[in-house]
Formats: sequence, C-alpha cells, structure tokens
Amino acid sequence: MTKAVVAGVEIDTRHWIGGERVASATTFEDVSPLDGTVIAEVSRGGQAEVDAAVAAAKAAFPAWAALPVAERSAILLKVAEGIEAHIEDLAQVETRDNGSLLRSHRRGVMPRVAMNIRFFAEYAMTELGHPDFDTRGHRNHVSWDPAGVTAIVTPWNAPLMLATWRIGPALAAGNTVVAKPPEWAPLTASLFADIAHEAGLPAGVFNVVQGLGTEAGAPLVAHPDVRRVCFTGSVPTSIKIGESAARNVTPVSFELGGKSPLLVFDDADLDLAVDLAVEQFDNSGQVCLAAVRLLVQDGIYDEFRTRFLERAAQVTQGDSREESSDIGPLVSRTHFERVDGFVKRAVADGAQVILGGEPNHELNNATGGFFYKPTVFEGVDSSMEITCQEVFGPVLTLQRFSTEEDGVRMANDTEFGLAATLVTGSQERAERVSSRLRAGTVWINCFFVRDLSAPFGGSGRSGIGREGGIWSFDFYCDVKNSVFAPKGWN
Repeated sequence: MTKAVVAGVEIDTRHWIGGERVASATTFEDVSPLDGTVIAEVSRGGQAEVDAAVAAAKAAFPAWAALPVAERSAILLKVAEGIEAHIEDLAQVETRDNGSLLRSHRRGVMPRVAMNIRFFAEYAMTELGHPDFDTRGHRNHVSWDPAGVTAIVTPWNAPLMLATWRIGPALAAGNTVVAKPPEWAPLTASLFADIAHEAGLPAGVFNVVQGLGTEAGAPLVAHPDVRRVCFTGSVPTSIKIGESAARNVTPVSFELGGKSPLLVFDDADLDLAVDLAVEQFDNSGQVCLAAVRLLVQDGIYDEFRTRFLERAAQVTQGDSREESSDIGPLVSRTHFERVDGFVKRAVADGAQVILGGEPNHELNNATGGFFYKPTVFEGVDSSMEITCQEVFGPVLTLQRFSTEEDGVRMANDTEFGLAATLVTGSQERAERVSSRLRAGTVWINCFFVRDLSAPFGGSGRSGIGREGGIWSFDFYCDVKNSVFAPKGWN
C-alpha cells in the first residue's frame, strides 16, 4: 500500500526524495494511541533510501544556496500559506497519529507550524547580514554561508511543529534538508512534503525518509555528506548520534528534554501557582519543558497541596478529538509500559501516590488506547529515580522546601537543565533566583511563553547549543569574515 486515509485525509506513505515519491520493499505499521489500531503501512527506509535522499539534497544545494535570500524567503512564505490552508487536515491527522488534543492542534500547534516557516523566512531577509567594520583601515565583511545538507531527526510528541522549528531556519539559511520523522507519528511529515512541493519548493531541497531509528536515522546522521545534524529526543540516543557525527566533524544541535522544576515561594499568587502546576499535565506530560518537580515553600505547602490535588483530580482524560478532553493517551504501548514501569518502581522505592498511580483501565478497556491517569507522588527525594530521570508522562512529584537557598539547591539538583518555572510576588526575588537557576529558559509567573527570536536550548544533559533567532542562523551557516586591504586594487 502506498496511501492511507486517516481522519478523511489521504496521505502518501512513501518517502519523498528528490521531488518524487519512493517506495521501500518493506513497511512498518503506524498505530494510533487512541484505540490501538493500525492506521497506515509506511515505507520502511534504510541505507539505500538515506543515500538517495542525501544525494538529492546535495545536488539541490548549490542552486538553492545561490538564490538571493529574498527569493528563498518568498518560496518559504508560500509554504507557510499552504500550511495555513491545511491546518484542519494536519490537526486531524496528527491527533489520530500521536494522540495529542485536536483542539490544541487546531488552535496552537499547527498555526505554530506555519509561524515557524514564516518567521524564519522573514527573519532571514533582515538578519542574514552584518554591518562591515574597520580594523586599521581594513574592511571586515561578515557573511552567512549556508552549511549544506542538514539532517533533522524529530520526536513524536509534536512531530511537525518540532520539525519545522529546525526546517524553517535551515531552509531560510540556504541549506537543504533530509528529515527523518518519528516512526510512532510519521504522517504529517509526508503531508508537509506535499504542501512544500505545491508551494514551489524545488526538488531535492526538502526530503523525507521514513523508518526506524536504527535503520534510517542511524545512517542519516552518520552520512559523510551531511553537514549539520539536529536531534530532539533522549540522552542515550544523542550519545550514539554524537559519536557518528563526530567521525565526520559534523556540528550537532541537541534538545534532550529535562526534569524541570516549578518553584513556588510563600509570597506567590496561589491561584496562579496551582494553575501552572496543573498545566504540567498537558499532552499527558509528553512535553520536554514540563515542570514535573513541584517544589513548594513551607508556608503555603499544605494549602497548595490541597488545592492542587482538587484541581488535578478534575482533569478530564478522554478521546483527544473531543473538546471536553484535557489530556489524551500516551503515544504508544511501548511508551505506556515505560511510564507504568517508572510508577511501579517509584512505589517500590517508597514514594507515596497521592493521585492516580495507575493506567486508566476503564478508558483503555473501552477504547483499546494507551491512557494513563494523571499521577502525583509525595515523600520523594533527589536520590530516587522518579525525581532524577525523565518519565515523559503525566507523572509529577511534590516536595517542600524551607528557605530560598534550599529551593534553589533543590531546583538545581538535577543533571538536566532545559527549563525552570518560578512563582513569586517579589520582583527582587524573581531576579535573584532566576539568575541562579541552571536552565536554558526560566519562566517567572508564567509558562511556555516562547518567542522565535529568543534563544532556546538546554544546559547539562538537556542538550547542546541554542536555536531561535540569530542563534539558529549561527548554527545552520558557516559564518565567514572577509578582510579587505585598503590598497592594492587595479
């Protein structure tokens, strides 16, 4: 089979290589987490398909890189318009594919997909340049040269949005792209390829190779003709990718998730603090930025605990296509079992379940899906696996602290450093504490406010590098300085 119909939308399940659809000899099953049914048979790529896609991207690179920035941007703006025209189709397909809320896809995620492309297309026209400057009469001219073929390996929790977060600046900078979508949610990448083609993106500039990480992802990131590697996912996988890329001295950009804290001080707005805590269950906890460690100061701990548990118990879990659902299922049976393993081991370690703590058996029996109840642990410490390792599910821990010093120490007591959130009524404390938190992004009295011109990335085991705004172009380009002598011209 070369096509599937999902949520009424026809999708070509073959690879997109060099402006053409290419089938593989074998396929893999794409299973919906809503009901456990197979919704598509997808071409299963490997070394041959990767070689073909990289060759197509390499061949397309000189012409795409040579286009004036304004011409590249004009094509990308048409791609953004095409996304906007297909938001409903993209939302329906991705909801069926990865189980995230349809209302979120409609209102936030898919509009952001279009914004990722539009922003970097427009940003390139104003920022891919640098004023010349003088050194003892010599003129320095800085240029941003496209790096070449870019490999983009994306996760399943927001597959198209997180892919275009890298695709947008890579293409705007003049690179060509080979994308490897997640095998647990590959379908919207194929739709994006069709949209980009219809918008006039030249053949070979954007390519999609589908398949398993070991079979398609591994040869892609190790390919000697790939000049940039981008990956969002787990630390163990990033280590393997880094080793492969290092053999070719290929720069990498890694976003590896975290174990972020939500730090609530005695002087916090309690309503706001509870709202932010409940928000961490968004997308069934499958959010790399989620503040899963709730750290609350002694003076308000008991009241916060009572109000938070009351609110969390009201979170509605159900079919992601229903407007009334607040969270849906986990993405796959494999991931469902992984999350359940974390919970069971936490209980065995002595952690106390104060909410949830088990699969949603009633919902799973009724639907065949992979639903896990929102879960909160108390009685934990920093030595436990549940507070140290990323669960990537609807599982939070609740701890108390006494002094500001204690709170900062507990917040920083992690190998990760992607994000942190703090809630306080004191601007002085906000400035003081945020400066001491080890994180790539710190939110104060808010959460998930993202500007595409701002740097994004993690510290520690949360990743390598920063992207967003000019930081993206710094990665996707080879920045060159040409120094012109003041004399010697004919």
